[in-house]
Amino acid sequence: MTSIRLTGLAVIAFAAGLGAAAPALATSLEEVKSNGYIRGASANEVPYSYMDENGGAKGIGPDVATAVLKSLGVNEIDWSVTPFGSLIPGLKAKRFDFVAAEQNILPDRCKQVTFTVPNSSYGEGLLVPTGNPKKLHSYEDIKKDPSIKVAIVSGADQLDFLHDLGVPDSQIVMIQANADALSTIQTGRADAYAATELTVAQLVKAGGTGVEQAEPFSDPVIKGKPARSYGGFDFRPEDKDLYEAFNNGLIAFKKTDDYKKILTSYGLSPESVEAARSKSVEDLCAGK
Repeated sequence: MTSIRLTGLAVIAFAAGLGAAAPALATSLEEVKSNGYIRGASANEVPYSYMDENGGAKGIGPDVATAVLKSLGVNEIDWSVTPFGSLIPGLKAKRFDFVAAEQNILPDRCKQVTFTVPNSSYGEGLLVPTGNPKKLHSYEDIKKDPSIKVAIVSGADQLDFLHDLGVPDSQIVMIQANADALSTIQTGRADAYAATELTVAQLVKAGGTGVEQAEPFSDPVIKGKPARSYGGFDFRPEDKDLYEAFNNGLIAFKKTDDYKKILTSYGLSPESVEAARSKSVEDLCAGK
């Protein structure tokens, strides 16, 4: 009996030791610099984060991340491409060290990951067939006709917006990636694709035939205020050292002209750049 009790205590002590050692598993800036690279995630959604024809990471998130990390002494980023809905699960599973997909900073997401200060700001939009046959100029227009189908990327913010406006799941078509939006509209599987204004504009700019951006367009009013997204980088909560170093680097970079040049080069207006500079991550995580 004595030996069994001692074994049990030893197991408990061992488990306690593991618990005490848990913080050592966190990824630090020094560890990243020692490894010589950091692992970043892209959702392959133009213009937020995507891979170009040469396999390089481009977009608002990767371009800003590259500049910030260089200022921290990290010159190599090992990029992974993953579906939007897998970004946070993949980060939590340690498949990469940070996410650079301009994910909207929302209270529910803040409970799972740690967001930096906002890196971008953008409104909403609709991709529709040429001529906009259903005359859709807002998300509110979708719920007026139960026969209308709207596509969204699985895991994207638009699902919450549509639900808040009373659009039922029976009118929502889930797609895996932004790249699937064109064929979804062109084949008539959906009457519209709901995404941010920049996403929709980039799809049209890329040469999508038979589609256009719904204009004019009114941003949805959610909980009494127009919906405006604020994208940021996300890190694991336990990687506090790495997060703080990157976040402080981002705060400094946002004060430069180079930051503004990156954002405006992808189509963001000067007003959106200033919106990203003025909003706090604390208010966004609190739902303000």
